Amino acid sequence: MGVVTVSATFGCGGADIAPAVAARLGLPFHDRVIPAQVALRMGVPVEEAEANDESVVRGLWRVVASLGTMPDPVGGVLPGAGAVDERSFRLHTEHVLTELAQVGGVVLGRAAAIVLGDRPDALHVRLDGPPQRRLAAAVAHLGRPEDDVRREMQATDRARAAYVRHYHRCDPAEARLYHLVVDSTAFDHDLVVDLVVAAARARGISGGTAAGA
Repeated sequence: MGVVTVSATFGCGGADIAPAVAARLGLPFHDRVIPAQVALRMGVPVEEAEANDESVVRGLWRVVASLGTMPDPVGGVLPGAGAVDERSFRLHTEHVLTELAQVGGVVLGRAAAIVLGDRPDALHVRLDGPPQRRLAAAVAHLGRPEDDVRREMQATDRARAAYVRHYHRCDPAEARLYHLVVDSTAFDHDLVVDLVVAAARARGISGGTAAGA
């Protein structure tokens, strides 16, 4: 079985590529279930954790904010009044990721490459690209004004980096954390899926009968 973790920066198509990889490998895709399970274990309404859950910023970050903490744009989390215990939040998240890895699948985001970094049955992938090409891809995908998308990209990049630095004390862009780093703005998404699937199979990761196998 095994697990594939996909870390994707803004504009790199992770929300499309990760589930496509899961389908090709015949593995479950784990995304929205992660903040939902964390929320349940911490006593946060599931609906609150699931609302607009498209990334760490809109998923787990939303849970943190709802419990009285605020993201610090320069690299951390500023606890507010009545903030939940940060260690508890981190442990709940790590426990959910570890449990999902036991059954196998593809995990998008949530610093899973760091949490599951020591697993021999894992493939850790980072999708990245030059900021200008990421911006162009996001504008084309979202169909919104470039200035608006640029602001969202910059805020998202800062928040994701701050999340990883705060909870895991490292830079999410460090190549040592991943087996495969791909500039997904330079290739067609289907080719990126092919690359990730080939790398996963080379590490012995697969599920049942996969589409397009």
